[in-house]
Order: sequence, then structure tokens, then C-alpha cells
Amino acid sequence: MMSILAGDTIASIMRSAPVEQLEARMLIGHVTQLTRVQLITQSERALNTAEAEQLNTLFQRRIAGEPMAYLLGEREFFGLTFQVDPAVLIPRPDTELLVELALQHLPLHGRVLDMGTGSGAIAIAIAHTRRDAHVTALDVSENALLVAQGNAKNNQVDVEFLRSDWFVAIAEQQFDLIVSNPPYIVAGDRHLSEGDLRFEPIDALTDHADGLSALRIISQQAARYLSADGWLLMEHGYDQAEAVRDLLSENNFTEVQSWCDLANIERVSGGKKSRTGS
Repeated sequence: MMSILAGDTIASIMRSAPVEQLEARMLIGHVTQLTRVQLITQSERALNTAEAEQLNTLFQRRIAGEPMAYLLGEREFFGLTFQVDPAVLIPRPDTELLVELALQHLPLHGRVLDMGTGSGAIAIAIAHTRRDAHVTALDVSENALLVAQGNAKNNQVDVEFLRSDWFVAIAEQQFDLIVSNPPYIVAGDRHLSEGDLRFEPIDALTDHADGLSALRIISQQAARYLSADGWLLMEHGYDQAEAVRDLLSENNFTEVQSWCDLANIERVSGGKKSRTGS
């Protein structure tokens, strides 16, 4: 691998970068704090020693497969910027469907519960779009909650964050909408050892079982915390829609259905609390 030295120019580094050109540009911009336009107009700018050392490290980490979001420390989601680190999953475009559906099902001044919030992306996107809503977000990871709280502050929204193992910390509160993107990858799935997933928090990806454990818990207990006609919406795996619909029906939810993401894959399933449900 090339070794970047103090005095090397942006142009020379771009010509011989050991990663894709777009990634190289993003990493150089991150290190130098220059915009994309400035990287072009200041292409003969030389890196100092600290910048060269930092860029060498970032290139090495990227070659090893570490996600760009962790290297840059941020990811865009629903038009907002979220700080991310290895304590939280990287927000993905597929999950924007869950936010869109939440906004459709949320009444005026409604109360929303986001379970397993991670970086806070879902809760914060809802709170940012619907300033009238009261949004509560739970996570069992204290480190994840610290990231989420920072993201709420950076995006100037008010979200109540609680450390909780699913519903434990919310007593008998009632919500108009419960949303969740829980761990749903089956234990041993080959994808866990491929690509970005290798670097993301394993407990946020898999239930270490059949992939339905968290979805099952939420489906069984959610009605107790939903107001009349409240909705439960859950993201799940590409092949789990039928199983999740069955869970919702077994737990007396009505209007049970699934919605497709941009790839036409059933990505979110949900239902409405039954008037006679628990």
C-alpha cells in the first residue's frame, strides 16, 4: 500500500489512492476539512504531518473493510446528519420506509415509542418532521443512548431517551404508535461475516436465535402500551414478512399488512390494536 507523506498534495494522493476515488475524496475532505469544491480548487495543497498520518490510518481501515460511516463518523438519514460509531448500527435507506409509515399513522400531538433506537435515527427523524409529537426512545445499550442523545441535540429535537430492556422502563405509559427496527438476522447467517455487518454491534443485528425473538416479544406485549386504535410498525428481514404478520395476527392486531421498500421487498409489517385486544 502507498504511504502518504507530509508534503504530498491532494492531487497526487487522489491519483494513487488505494481506495475508490469517491471514498478517497471523502476521506481526504474529512481529514483536511475541505469541501468537495475546495478539494478541486486547492488540489495542490500539501498535507501536513498530522493529516498524512490520519489519512494513512483511514485508508488502512477502509482497505480492511471498515464502513465509511464509521471512518467519517456520520451518515445521512431522512435528510438529517447522524453521528455514528461502532456502538450503533449505521442508518440505512431501507429504514426510511419505517419513518414514512410512522408519519402516516401518527395522529396530531401523538405519542410515539421507538424501541431499540440505536443512533436515534428513527425517533429523531419523526421528531424533526412532526414537532407536535411526543417521542420516547428506548435502548438497552448505554453507549448507544449517548450517541442518540448527541444526535438529538445536533438535530435540535426533543426526544425522551430511556435505558430499557424492551418495555421494562416505561411502566404503564400509553402510546399512539410503537415503531421498532429490532435485531432480526438469524444466528449464523453468512451476512453477519460479510461487508459492513462485520464491524457493526452484533447484538443490534441478531437475536442469536431464529431472528424473530425480538419481533415476537414486541408483538406479544405492545398492545398493553398502545392507546385505542394505536399502531405497531416493525422492520424485519427480507423473508420474514409472513412470519411477522402471523405474529401480529396471533396477538389480536387488526388491519395487519406489510409494506415494500424501494427494492420491492416486504420490509415493514404492522397492525392496529384490536378494540378487544389485550
